Amino acid sequence: MFVDRRHAGKLLAQLLERFAPERPIVLALPRGGVAVAVEVARSLHAPLEVLAVRKLGAPGNPELAVGAIAEDGTVIVDRFSARRVGMTQQILNATVERETRELQRRVAQYRGGRPLVDIHGRTVIIVDDGLATGMTELAAARAARSLGAVKVVVAVPVGARESVARVAAEADEIVCHTVPRDLLGVSCWYEDFAPLSDDDVLRLLAAPRHPGNPSASDPPERRDVLLETLEVTLGADLTLPAQASGLVIFAHGSGSSRRSPRNRAVAQSLAEAGFATLLLDLLTDGEARRRELAFDIELLAQRLEVATLWAAEEPATCELPLGYFGASTGAAAALRAAASVGDTVRAVVSRGGRPDLAAEWLGAVTAPTLLIVGGLDSEVLRRNREAAELLHAPHRLVVVENASHLFGEPGKLEIVEALARDWFAACLRSARLLVSTGGD
Repeated sequence: MFVDRRHAGKLLAQLLERFAPERPIVLALPRGGVAVAVEVARSLHAPLEVLAVRKLGAPGNPELAVGAIAEDGTVIVDRFSARRVGMTQQILNATVERETRELQRRVAQYRGGRPLVDIHGRTVIIVDDGLATGMTELAAARAARSLGAVKVVVAVPVGARESVARVAAEADEIVCHTVPRDLLGVSCWYEDFAPLSDDDVLRLLAAPRHPGNPSASDPPERRDVLLETLEVTLGADLTLPAQASGLVIFAHGSGSSRRSPRNRAVAQSLAEAGFATLLLDLLTDGEARRRELAFDIELLAQRLEVATLWAAEEPATCELPLGYFGASTGAAAALRAAASVGDTVRAVVSRGGRPDLAAEWLGAVTAPTLLIVGGLDSEVLRRNREAAELLHAPHRLVVVENASHLFGEPGKLEIVEALARDWFAACLRSARLLVSTGGD
């Protein structure tokens, strides 16, 4: 159902847009809920805050919650479940004491001694990455109420049917994207449900959280760019967010251009995540009418290398780690160019691409490469599997189930956006960190 927590957050945010006029405060339940809440807060232009809550685990099975405790001291216990698992009062007291210490540690680390934002008289949206027993969400809802919230909304991507009903009785409203017949486990509904560390949480919270912050609200700079090759002049669109983490150059494929709505949607998603993007036409309008040129991978790659050289010399982009995003034959051009420029390119993503057209150069590619293919695009999928076997660089082939070549089905392009964004985040931001710290 969800690629990862950020993808889940974007889908959940769509269901929460109606609360935007109420100017809500988003309260994230750490750790996993923070990654979901970041997307919700961004979409609603709402302040993001952490509300520390800890489950009270059963004896011998700490993952089974029989209660929960919030940072304000709110404690809830399911007495029936506690008795059933042998939770005596003595064990309960010891558990509460232990989890209280952990809460205090997390509050100190996440907020650095700063008090919880004043939520008195406000609408709050409590966000977590999933609702199993609902204990932590209940404790959070009661804590928010005791701190003066006038309206409490609990929002989760997925939740167990009984627990959703339980929390609905406590909150003013619960918004749950998916309520399956059988939950089985929250992790079952994510392709990537890797645990978050305290450092991960701090990185997420380090991004501007309040809409009044100029760095969070200023629109990115946009420029029209002309790139001169030996034969022609190519048009390109440059988008530069403040403090960009990297630059992604888009290589469009056969029958496409920099005006492609699909690539522009991906580019917008990357810009929202803090990446600069350069969408360029590898062929002029006249050349694009010659079908054979769209399959001239050597020509397309040479022109992509011209754009790469321009980015390395342009003051606004010269210090940014570089990635390529290619679609259709543009993916082959991106891989051919990556093989030529070597470590200059730190990551490559292919959407419905034809990497097989660059087969003779794939072994020379050093950039980590992500191949995204629709599950219904059987012939292209076969060609991508064959091409993947020729790659020596770190790579991954992701099949988006029930998606066709153009990913036009509802929700499928959003999956592509999330996959590309996370791949570039992993590759380009780590590359920038090495540069800024002088690492090898």
